Amino acid sequence: MKLLRFSVLLLLIMGCQSNKKEEIKETIEAPIAEKFRVEHTIHDDTRIDNYFWMRLSDNQKNAETPDKQTQDVLDYLNAENDYLHEVMQHTDAFQDRLYNEIVGRIKKDDQSVPINDNGYSYYTRYKEGDEYPLYCRKKLEDNDAEEIVLDGPKMAKGFSYYGIGSRDVSPDNKLMAFGIDTVSRRQYTIYFKDLETGELLQDKLSNTSGSTTWANDNKTVFYATKDPQTLRQDKIYKHVLGTDQSEDVLVFEEKDDTYRCAVFKSKSKDYIFIGSFQTLSTEYRFLDANDSNGEWQVLQPREKDLIYQPDHFGDYFYIQNNDNAINFKLVKTPVTATTKENWVDIIPHRETVLLESFDLFKNHLVVNERLNGLRTIRIMPWEGEDFYMEFKDPAYTAIPTSNMDFDTSILRYNYSSLTTPFSTYEYNMDTKEQVLLKQEAVLGGFNSDDYVSERLEATATDGTKIPISMVYKKGIAIGSDTPLLLYGYGSYGNSSEPTFRSDRLSLLDRGFVYAIAHIRGGQEMGRQWYEDGKLLKKKNTFTDFIDAGKYLLGKGYSSSDHLYAMGGSAGGLLMGAVVNMEPNLWNGVIAAVPFVDIVSTMLDDSIPLTTFEYDEWGNPNDKVYYDYMLSYSPYDNVTAQDYPNMLVTTGYWDSQVQYWEPAKWVAKLRELKTDDNLLIMDCNMETGHGGASGRFERHKRTALYYAFLFHLEGIED
Repeated sequence: MKLLRFSVLLLLIMGCQSNKKEEIKETIEAPIAEKFRVEHTIHDDTRIDNYFWMRLSDNQKNAETPDKQTQDVLDYLNAENDYLHEVMQHTDAFQDRLYNEIVGRIKKDDQSVPINDNGYSYYTRYKEGDEYPLYCRKKLEDNDAEEIVLDGPKMAKGFSYYGIGSRDVSPDNKLMAFGIDTVSRRQYTIYFKDLETGELLQDKLSNTSGSTTWANDNKTVFYATKDPQTLRQDKIYKHVLGTDQSEDVLVFEEKDDTYRCAVFKSKSKDYIFIGSFQTLSTEYRFLDANDSNGEWQVLQPREKDLIYQPDHFGDYFYIQNNDNAINFKLVKTPVTATTKENWVDIIPHRETVLLESFDLFKNHLVVNERLNGLRTIRIMPWEGEDFYMEFKDPAYTAIPTSNMDFDTSILRYNYSSLTTPFSTYEYNMDTKEQVLLKQEAVLGGFNSDDYVSERLEATATDGTKIPISMVYKKGIAIGSDTPLLLYGYGSYGNSSEPTFRSDRLSLLDRGFVYAIAHIRGGQEMGRQWYEDGKLLKKKNTFTDFIDAGKYLLGKGYSSSDHLYAMGGSAGGLLMGAVVNMEPNLWNGVIAAVPFVDIVSTMLDDSIPLTTFEYDEWGNPNDKVYYDYMLSYSPYDNVTAQDYPNMLVTTGYWDSQVQYWEPAKWVAKLRELKTDDNLLIMDCNMETGHGGASGRFERHKRTALYYAFLFHLEGIED
């Protein structure tokens, strides 16, 4: 392919001590992709896609000798990367300083809080400078020697990407199964290690989810495999150590392509569950963990709009579910009578409280709830009065974690706010006393008192109140010249938690305000918040974000010349929608691995994630959903208008949002936009959706994000 090029007028922004912007004009050639007209027709409607040729199959990408199409795509992606480097090369030294500043706040020889399980204490620790951790354990005995069960730095040596999946130890503590992904497609090979000798077994399981579940016989594991093309987890197999994978027994196949499946163990370790998951429906099967050859039983048959999640304690299954309970409730049922006509309420449904999760203990039930948009922890003794733990920050998150033991009154939980680094506490549920086990170390003189956190409410177009969490450095001047970065996601019911990130200090310390818009499509304000931001109400997500931005400007926190937006994946779809709808509201936008070609993707059931996301976005094979999705699809709605400065990122091996979506979007934007604003794309040719796997390496892209923002603000140091 011959890449066509044209000259654009690029405004290179140079800052001075007064932060006054000076514009220096320089001509740099931007790559323009060739156009090959492809017509997509459905519902008597034809869409023209001039950049459809950018799509490659996995076979093409993996071929040792690229064909012409593959080479053309590689040429285009490399040209975009070359252009990015040309345009941003004046920030190279600044990016290096930012990177060193960010990683300089990270404790290099850090160690995780140990998790006690089955007589051992498990933890990870880093040697100074290593990208990957050592995975370690000790027996729960005084002065017992450390065992390094996996040496991350040694294993990852020579790989550009190295993902270590789940580490699952056998009930007798002698064997460990672990998953490895060296491509970044989330297709793991599972290996087995003898923890007594340190030797690897000959067993190897390919094309898996990366995790295993041990039966209690210490020789049988259950695991999920993926459809090779769609990457949907669709089969559960039983493997007996010492046999070849070809001999493994298929114990369950999820034939409905709108579901995916997984296997896991109850907290009691008495039962193994197979779960089938769809956006609006779940179904579980269970097996006595002491009888690996036994019969699987369905707990409750799947029903449309019935979502449930079980665990086990004593003679009962405890089940979180939404049966006539949009915000979920908790029930219990005997293990001998599991269908929903036998369910008895433990925590009934409440209109104003979302039940997020629960955890079972011998003497307590612990519930993680969401009230007024914030997580709370509720302690419910099986005998006695229940109570809520108290937290003081205006915006925070508190989540129970790593509570492996039934017979204890000690609850472990994680806490963080926009000004408080991640902290792990142990809380005595009887005495209400707590101990801080560890707070994330932030090097370089960090003091949380130097920063201010606020919780605001914007009013959406339809009158709905949209929460906004905000943080900035104490003492900065707030006004129309203040740079403000507004983050949003708003999909899948995933709530954007107001948590701390040490890399964010590089923004705050240079005068930026950072804000999170808790828009519909998430679940911050309850399950209805999610329902009102999906399917035929998806545009609420976009208008909420726009209204949040306008509210902040109206309150004098910034102006359109200094307002920036950022979102990734489905949040990248948000970015694509809002720049089409309100392009002049933002000075700059960062769209990370953005899901922007939604109609084409959701029409192609061969692409990973498509079929079991119909209940999130709609199935465009239905004209009603096709028309609605087409009305907001970022790629399809690019038009001849001015757009803000934009940085787009992607990964060549991304299995969730294929690289061609952002690549096509950038190409179409270049073709049609009428401004001279910056449009650059960073395609990492070695990684997938999550970016780099290394502890420090991932922050090189963070440094690029910040250099882009500082470039637009004229900040050079």
